[in-house]
Parts: sequence; C-alpha cells; structure tokens
Amino acid sequence: MIARLRPLRPYLARYKKRFVLGFAALVVTQAIGAMIPLVIKAGVDAISHHAGGEKLLIVGAVLVGAALVKAVFQFWMRWILIGISRDVEYDLRNDLFRHLEQLSPAYYTSTRTGDLMSKLTNDLNAVRNLVGPGIMYSANTVVVGLATIGLMLGLDWRLTLIVIAPLPLGSIVVRVFGRKIYERFEKIQAMYSELTERVRENLAGVKIVRAFCQEEAEEAEFDRMNKEFVEKNQRLIWITSFLWPALALLFALAFMLLMLVGGRHVLAGRITLGAFAAFNVYLMYLIWPIIALGWVTNLVERGLASLGRLMGIFDARPDIDDRDVPEHPIEAIRGEIEFRNLSFSYPPAQSSDGKPILKNINLHIPAGKTVAIVGATGSGKSSLASLVPRLYDAPPGTLFVDGVPVREIPLRTLRSHIGFVPQETFLFSQTVAENIKFGATDATAVEVERAAEIAHILPDVREFPKGFETMVGERGLTLSGGQKQRAAIARAVLRDPRILILDDAL
Repeated sequence: MIARLRPLRPYLARYKKRFVLGFAALVVTQAIGAMIPLVIKAGVDAISHHAGGEKLLIVGAVLVGAALVKAVFQFWMRWILIGISRDVEYDLRNDLFRHLEQLSPAYYTSTRTGDLMSKLTNDLNAVRNLVGPGIMYSANTVVVGLATIGLMLGLDWRLTLIVIAPLPLGSIVVRVFGRKIYERFEKIQAMYSELTERVRENLAGVKIVRAFCQEEAEEAEFDRMNKEFVEKNQRLIWITSFLWPALALLFALAFMLLMLVGGRHVLAGRITLGAFAAFNVYLMYLIWPIIALGWVTNLVERGLASLGRLMGIFDARPDIDDRDVPEHPIEAIRGEIEFRNLSFSYPPAQSSDGKPILKNINLHIPAGKTVAIVGATGSGKSSLASLVPRLYDAPPGTLFVDGVPVREIPLRTLRSHIGFVPQETFLFSQTVAENIKFGATDATAVEVERAAEIAHILPDVREFPKGFETMVGERGLTLSGGQKQRAAIARAVLRDPRILILDDAL
C-alpha cells in the first residue's frame, strides 16, 4: 500500500508541519481517552469499598475535566488533518487542470470527456477521503490499539492475551475483503465514467436526439447502463456487508471470553471489580479501531483505485512542446509561412489506416498576403491550417514561419501572433464581450467594439438586451450559427495577429 501512495508524497510533504501538529493532537486526544477507564476503575473500586461521596465527586469531576480536554484536542485533530485533505484536493485539482491544459488535441480525441469529468470529481473526492479520514483514522486506529492493549496488559496480561486472541483474525478478514473492494471499486469508477459520458453526449446532442425521434432509444440505453452501474455497486455492497458482521462476530467472541475468564478472575480475587469494569471499557475502545479498520480499508482501497486513475492522466505527456527551441529563440513574428514538401498523417489514435492526409505540399505565403485554400471535403484543408499554430506537429523541416523551423519557435510566441477561427466554433458560457476578449483580456471596450464591427456582428450585439454584456449560454446556445462564427472571428481579429487563419468560418 505504501508504494501505491508514493504519488501523493509531494502533496503531503507540503503540509508536514501541520501533519505533525495534527498527529500530536491525535496522540494527546487518545492518551487522555486511554486514562478515562483507569478513572472509572478508581470510581468502581471506591464504590466496592463503600467510599464516601466526596471521593466519588472527585472521580466524576476528573471524568468531566478529561472529557472536556479531550474534546478540545479532538477538535484540533479533525480541524488540522481533515483540513489538509481539502488543501491536497485543491492542489491536485489545480495540477490536473494545468496538466490537461498542456496536453495536445490528440489526447482528447482518444479520451472521453465524461471519463475525465468523472476522474476530476468522483475520483478526486475518493482521494481526498483517503488523505483525510483515511490517514487520520488509520493513525487513530494504531494509537488507540497500542495504547489500549498496553494499559490492558498492565492491568492483567494473562486476561489481555486471552481476550484479544480473536482480534488478529480481523487483519486477515480485512486483507481478503480489501483486495475485493479495490477490484470492485475500479469497475464501478470505470462504469461511472461511461455513464457520465453518455449523459454529456445526450445533453450536447439533445437537438439531434429529438430531431431523429430517438428519445426512447436513448432512455432505454441509459436505463441499461444505469442498471449495470447499480449492479456493480450492489456487488460491492454485498462484499462490505460480509465485512462488518465478520468483525462484529470477532468482538462478540472477545466479550464472551472477557465475561467468562474475567468474571472468574474477579471471583478469585485476581483483579478488582474496578479493573474488570476498566477491561470492559478498554475492549469497547478496541471495537472502534477494529470496525474503523474495515471502514478505513474500504476508504483506502477506494482512494488508491481512484489515485491510480488520476495518475493515468499525469502519465499522459504532451507530444507538442518547446523541446526543439534554441537558447535564444525569436521573440516576434512577421507572418511569412512556408510548407516544404510536407506530408502529414494523424497519430495512430486518430487514424485507423495511418495513411497521409497531406502529401508533398509546397506552398509559400508572404507576410501580409491573403491566401484561400480550396478543396473537396476531407482533402486536408483543416489539417493544413492546424499545423501552423502547432495544434498538431508537422514533420521536422517541412514547416517554416519567417524562415525559422516552426518547432524552434516557442509555442507562446507562435500562438500569441496567430488568430485562429476553427471550423467548429466554440464559445464559453460567458458574455459576448468576455468571449471576444478571450486571449486579449486587457482590451478596451472601444477595441472590442471595433473587432465586432470588423466581424460584422456589431449590429446584432446592439440589438441584444444587454449588448456586449449579454450571456451567450453554454457553447453559445443563445446565438445563431452565423452569430457564433462572427463572434469567433471578432475574437481572433481583436488580437491583431500577424497570421489570421479562418477555417471555413465565412
């Protein structure tokens, strides 16, 4: 298990001082708790010896005081350790998003959006529970177990060994069931990803579903997938339902041994009635660590399964980067483009046959010139356009910008000088102005209006209820197809790019 936690070490190390404070509060909390049965022992023995009410009052006051102090440290224990899990979740979410932003389009064509959404929500939540409750209750279980058994040994080591004899079987039960929980949960998370993707596709394509009268068919397919998801969860419930009774049975056996053997020890005068009462409380203390062992095992195995799925995202490396950029690269671009004997095919994940989309392309476009590329559907026009901003990489030595191999130009420099309007227009769920200013957030209202005028969307915007502050809805749902295209053109024009690429946007 320690090896599988290795990816979390950098995140946990950031909060090591808080971990120390949290674990210190945990130790103090359980140390005080471990003393309470000894106070109860003193009270019961005082009653057995017919002590006065004054002594019992002192015992009661000590119990209340200990409980109050324990409550304070328990608060800090939870506040610190559970709080760390939220911070780790925050760090992980940011790193995942940052990493996803760096991956090339090829990754997203081979990875379902629903699967990614599931990992960024459900799996991340499971990892948070692993870091917070998982680590806290694991440490709590160890501390309580060691302290309780140590004090029980001090009261009567023979009785202790007899009473706790059934408990090691709990570790065997947990180990067997833990492996099955891990396997089942991986299948559940994979199915959840499929279910999420199905919902996403239907919401995005709701107009197509209705236009082709496929509501019932889609509902039936969703019902089938939903049933499969529930069935996988029920199999996990079936396993965990065996785990809890098995652990409870072990404790019932331990209490039976305590009553039989401990009762005889009291009658024989080997231990006092107070010590017997303390044994009962200590054994009850051990119930939580053993029960928590089963619950924490479930939590940890789920978290580890989800952690593995998240690490799968980090394992994906960007295949387009600045590795070929020289020490002193160019910092500005004039806009000259040249293709030299270019042949291009998509990565295997996107191409079933691996055949070249473009063959032996030679083209020179001087800076400031306008060139229109025409061809039949599927002839590679969009593919050629996507190579200039390096959404995909052209083979080395086949694409030059200002006479410099495109791979030797920093990505940020290259793309900051390009205005790109893709074939499939995408707008964010923001205002018209925010969509146009995307990529040029410091643009003034006058510049935004000028870009809208150039793109011939300004008259439409003026008719909107709130003008440029009108929300466009998800993916520009409230705009017509033409309005979305013109908004995208305005977005590209606003950057005043050296290279403007319009991919079938007119």
